[in-house]
Parts: sequence; C-alpha cells; structure tokens
Amino acid sequence: MRITLVHPAGFNFVPGQPDITTLANRMAPIGILSLAAWLEKHGHNATVHDCLGPRAPRTLEANADAILATNPDMVGFSATTAGFMDAADIAAIIKSRRPEIKTIFGNVHASAIGPKLLKHFPEIDYLCVGEGEGLMLDLVEGRALAEIPNLAYRDTSAPDGIRFNLRRSRIQDLDSLPFPAYEKLDGFPSGYHLPLFSYIKRWGATMITSRGCPYTCSFCDRTVFERLHRYNSAAYIYDHMRHLRDHFGVYHINIYDDLFTAHKKRVYELCELLINKPLGVGFNCAIRTGHDDLEMLKLLKRAGALMVSLGVESADPEMMRRHKAGVTLDAVRETVDRIHIAGLRAKGLFIFGLPGETPDTVRATSDFILSLDLDEMNMTKFSPLYGAPIWDECASGAEGAFTEDWRLLNCLNFTFIPKGFSSREEMDALYNWHIQRYYNSKPYRRRFAKHIWQHRWSLWHLVTHLPRTVQAARYFYANREKLEAMKKDFPLHPRQPVNLRATLGPELQADLNA
Repeated sequence: MRITLVHPAGFNFVPGQPDITTLANRMAPIGILSLAAWLEKHGHNATVHDCLGPRAPRTLEANADAILATNPDMVGFSATTAGFMDAADIAAIIKSRRPEIKTIFGNVHASAIGPKLLKHFPEIDYLCVGEGEGLMLDLVEGRALAEIPNLAYRDTSAPDGIRFNLRRSRIQDLDSLPFPAYEKLDGFPSGYHLPLFSYIKRWGATMITSRGCPYTCSFCDRTVFERLHRYNSAAYIYDHMRHLRDHFGVYHINIYDDLFTAHKKRVYELCELLINKPLGVGFNCAIRTGHDDLEMLKLLKRAGALMVSLGVESADPEMMRRHKAGVTLDAVRETVDRIHIAGLRAKGLFIFGLPGETPDTVRATSDFILSLDLDEMNMTKFSPLYGAPIWDECASGAEGAFTEDWRLLNCLNFTFIPKGFSSREEMDALYNWHIQRYYNSKPYRRRFAKHIWQHRWSLWHLVTHLPRTVQAARYFYANREKLEAMKKDFPLHPRQPVNLRATLGPELQADLNA
C-alpha cells in the first residue's frame, strides 16, 4: 500500500502572501517523519508532503495536486487544531477527484475531540486517537477495522453510525522506533531552520526524545501521549544525533521534550557519551524547574548545550498556582542563576492571556522577566485547546469571552479575552508593549551584541531573505487597516463546528479520558 503523510500549513492571516513566520523558524514535521520511517521499516511505501516546506505550493488546490501526484492509496493528515481545517479542505479536494483514496486524521485535534469529527467531515474515513504507529501498521496491513485499537471509523451497525475502538497500550520501548525519515523531506536540512539566534552552528534539526507528561498544567493537551512518561535511552539519542550529523550535515539540534531532564540518570549518561566521544554537535533543551542541579547543568554545557529553556508562564503567584502548580517564582530565579553559573544561556517561556490574567498580572510578569536577566524569552498568546484541562472553563464563558475559531488557535492570536480585559486590541497593545520593552532593554542588547558574531548564520539567513522580508513588510503596512479590520470581523470557516466536546456521548468521553 502507498501512503502519503501530510503536514497541513494552517492559517495565514495575510491571504495571498507567503507565511512570513517561516523565515524566523521552519521546523521539520517530526511526527509524520517518524510514522514514515516506521511504515518503511515494515515494508510499506511512505511519502511525506509538508505544506509548510520550502518548496511546497501556496494554495490548497496545488497542495492537493502534489499529494495526488504521489499516487497514494491512503493519505494521512497530522493536524494541529490550527491546521485542521486546511487538512479537511485538502482531504475534500482529494476525495472529489479520487474518492477511492482512504483518508485518516491524527495528532492532537483528532485525539482530543475524537469520533464526533466523523459526523461533521465526510471526507475523513478514519481517525487515529492517540499514538499512531501501531494503528497505522494494522490499517495498511489489512487488519479488520473492529480489531484496531485507537481507531474511530464509520459503521452502519453502530447505534450512532460511528464506532470507536478502545485505546491500545502505550509504546513502552521508544528505542524500538526507527529514526525519523528526514530523507523524505524535500529541502531538508537547508530549507528548514531553527528559531533565529538560537544556534551558532548550522544546519539545524529538531528531536523529541520522550513521550507523555505526568504534570497537570491547565493549558496543556496530553491526549496523544497522555501522562505516562517514556523516553529514549542515552545511547539512542547519541546515535540519533550522530545520524543527523553524518547523513545530513546537521550540527545543532533543538530537543523539544517538555521534561528532558526529568530522568537524571539518562541525562548524565548522554552527557558522558557526548563528552567522551564528541560529535561536534550543539544542542538546546528544555527543563522544568525542580528537575535540575548545578552539576547536571555544567555537564550539559560540557556536552555541547548552548541554551536551556524553562516554562514559567506568569509572575503572578495566583496565576502560577492555578495554571502551573508546583513551580514558584523563587525557584525559577534560582534555576536561572544556576543556568548562568554553568555557562549556559537561559530562555524563559511565558503565556499571556490565561484565565485570571489582568493588565496588572501582565505588567508584573514583564517586570519579572526583565529582572531575571534572561538571554532570550518567548511569550505566546494563550490558545485554548480541546484536550487541555482549561478548555471547559474557557468555553463556558465564566472567565472571559472565547471565539472558537480553530484556525486562530495557534498561539499567535488572542481568541480568549479574560474578564480583566475589555478587548483583544487592549491585549495586543499590552503584548506589543512588553515585546518592545524586552528587546529594547539595555541588558538584552548588551547580551545580543556580545554574541553577535556567534550568530553569523542567523544574520546570513536574514540577509539572504531580505527581499522577501521587505516585500512582506510593504504589503503589511500598505494593507494594515484592511488586515486589522479582518481580525475584528473574521468569519468562521463555513464547515467548522463548535463545542464538540460538550456533545460527545458519555461512553466516548470516558474512552478519551481513559
């Protein structure tokens, strides 16, 4: 069977123009690359199409043409919430032209909502709820649908016309999975790049070395990998890094695990391997406050780590208690100090707009950020997600106004307005105030200037794409009023349903929560 796995682009608020955000960061779609490698390992032909790739066409129709050109028997879409409607529209085009092609949707949105999606999107044949490796292999090898765990599909004999099989056991041995099939990605690695100024060697790539998280942050969707924390061994990670270096010329890797340092023995073993048998590969990783110590951080530095990220979210104690229990501001400050003592760069991760947010809490967070003397920071705009514990609270309207437009739930738009704010415009203004305040601050400019020569590849990337940047800037400023008006009165996609979680039957909801 020929399978084409697709990463949809998601929504671009500048219609007809290229997505300028990819200039700052274009990451390889690790999920479908891993599935492709898994299917190839078992003798099946898998192709990858990245709609955000450097050579991908712009329109939905052209992407559908490119997918059909691979002559697939099945097309699998790995769609986030923001990318789901793009994926559905492409699937509809494919079905209209070749109805015999089977389509399957997976990733966080399908896992969080589940079977109900099949009632609203006839172009979808199957849903994968949870991990996809076992399900995809069962499906392409012709196993009876009723015998495939994690699968949702249409069945006229079922009471509501949809059947959802029980969840399958989680993959325990992640080392049994092959390395992602990077070679199937058109333009990798030169057409893909890490966030600007986050690396000093090129080319770059990303890795995920664990699955699951036992913590209960209010904003995090864990419906795909759930709460059981599993991880690759140090030897597997080392071999994966060497594979990227030797086969693709990659010399910097961002490891996007939420809890990379949770298992200290693994971190120590990996550092010892990288110190004793150097690969010359730099890397960044993320930690959770409380899962670190100075000795570990010094080892990470010796092993090639450049920057360590930690999730903070807010500087308001009540907001922290409500949304990220177990982390205190004093502990954050101590962790940042240890990171700097170890000679590493520190990056703080924050969220603006969670329930309970007010202008005062945002200003307090901005003050805290500047006081930490961070090397870098990222403040995302809060997007409620179906599988997150906070979803029901946001959707109820009790804590603020929520516009459920899936295309805008990409952490780049304010779709939830807490009661402490009068409008999205007020939130945008305060957000922009903080961004300008941080990047115009003397400490940040001093740190940036200190590292400017190390970031010559990021500067070169900016220079080589300067014409495109100028073109986008001219378009934005020439159409600023029009674009702002669109944001104020942006129509919902005509086929997007709302509040599906509330309409799930109790048995299906119990299965999803299991």
